[in-house]
Amino acid sequence: MAVHALTGFSLVSLLGFGYLSWDWTKPNQVENEPLSDLTNKISRFPPRQAQPHIIFILTDDQGFHDIGYHNSDIRTPTLDKLAAEGVKLENYYIQPICTPSRSQLITGRYQIHTGLQHSIIRSRQPNCLPLDQVTLPQKLQEAGYATHMVGKWHLGFYKKECLPTRRGFDTYFGSLTGSVDYYTYESCDGPGMCGYDLHDGETVAWGQRGKYSTHLYTQRVRKILASHNPRQPIFIFLSFQAVHTPLQSPKEYIYQYRGMGNVARRKYAAMVSVVDEAVRNVTYALRKYGYYQNSIIIFSTDNGGQPFSGGSNWPLRGRKGTYWEGGIRGLGFVHSPLLRRRRRVSKALVHITDWYPTLVTLAGGNISLSEGLDGYNVWPAISEGKESPRLEILHNIDPLYNHAKHGSWQDGFRIWNTAVQASLRVGDWKLLTGDPGYGDWIPPQMLANFPGSWWNLERCTDIQKSVWLFNITGDPYERYDLSKERPDVVKQLLARLAYYNRTAIPVRYPAKDPRANPEFNGGAWGPWAGDDEEYNWDEVYHKNTKTKKKCKICKLRSFFRRLNTRIMSNKL
Repeated sequence: MAVHALTGFSLVSLLGFGYLSWDWTKPNQVENEPLSDLTNKISRFPPRQAQPHIIFILTDDQGFHDIGYHNSDIRTPTLDKLAAEGVKLENYYIQPICTPSRSQLITGRYQIHTGLQHSIIRSRQPNCLPLDQVTLPQKLQEAGYATHMVGKWHLGFYKKECLPTRRGFDTYFGSLTGSVDYYTYESCDGPGMCGYDLHDGETVAWGQRGKYSTHLYTQRVRKILASHNPRQPIFIFLSFQAVHTPLQSPKEYIYQYRGMGNVARRKYAAMVSVVDEAVRNVTYALRKYGYYQNSIIIFSTDNGGQPFSGGSNWPLRGRKGTYWEGGIRGLGFVHSPLLRRRRRVSKALVHITDWYPTLVTLAGGNISLSEGLDGYNVWPAISEGKESPRLEILHNIDPLYNHAKHGSWQDGFRIWNTAVQASLRVGDWKLLTGDPGYGDWIPPQMLANFPGSWWNLERCTDIQKSVWLFNITGDPYERYDLSKERPDVVKQLLARLAYYNRTAIPVRYPAKDPRANPEFNGGAWGPWAGDDEEYNWDEVYHKNTKTKKKCKICKLRSFFRRLNTRIMSNKL
């Protein structure tokens, strides 16, 4: 007993010393330490546990072309090194916008099975991740994990039951809305509807203005690692708001990109480099406090980049918000001493829903009772190079998105209404119907104004369509539409879409609630509805569908949005 007490005292003392000796006010604690030194650190807790520590790092709006190992113009030495020593996921898919990716990560289910298949959850909407869903952190808690989330939530907060601390996280520090200022933490949901959005647990974290969010979030993760006992498995979800707009970065990071003529691209690249340094600091803390040897680090982006805001998905087609590859093929890699086959590139088909069963299984949890999961355990494919159990991906079916003018049941062989926005991959084949979103190929933005003739060479002018078919393995850039040549494949995939649609639940997309105004909450965003308030989601769905059919002003707004997009495109 005395020996155990002494051991416990020594452990606490060591942790306490590390905690007190770290200067939390300095964001760049290890920037001058050679990266090679990190690989030589010896863990103070060498025995490996059956349950690995899991660090999931999610970036926001980082494009396929926006990492060093895809594009040497972007300087990400830490990410490049971690990916090179781990497994690069080069056939990895996410969703085209924020809320859907986060919902599928945390539930292991497609959007059509959570009611979040349309758009994002907006700040004033009385909506959140369905409360009947058992989340990934909840499953990890059941397996004995300490669970912490730092960063962007964007899964709804209209009542307290929706908050991260009620959905499986022991602690939470970050922003609840979709986009905030990196220094002031102001978030707006329309003109004049702005409020402060930084929370510690379930309270507003006032007093943090002036601190850059990427640095602030990194400091919180290091603090968690310093104060936690590494003998207990830990799950940390580090969800950066970077590199989402607004384009803001400390000036010292911009200087290295001074040669870039495009100002937006220059700021964006600097923000990526700040993230790279943040990951370096987190990795260093994992080693310093004895986690690394039994850890799994997963890096992922949530959707494709937005070229109008400095991002690049080259050479993929499309951008954020679209179902072209540029919107849904993600950056991703796994770095871990626990990988059996490291230093390689994996072409295994992986989707963001797969992390749920994969991580729960690795944690020793039970997924046998989790009926209806759309994800698969892909760890053998990632770690050992085995075949992926995943053969297809439903990218989405969105019945509320603007219907394509040239789509019809007849074009869909009376199997599927091709006016409906939907996308599916089965094996090598990818099908898109409806309006899949802005479909240009956008070259790297190295100059402020490159010749218009270059741009026009890559313009997509054939918009009088509602069905596209690609052999995505042989044609990952989606340049050769085979829908006319292979109607047999089109029919098979349309039938598969129809099957998935029969399993969909009603869309959850309620009208904005005036009670959400931050003025009613001391100037900050936060829950405004009572936990006993319930919504009839079937009624909301039918109301949305009816409004969609009759709303002429909506069509007018859509016209001006497209007009604005074309104007911005020509200015690129």
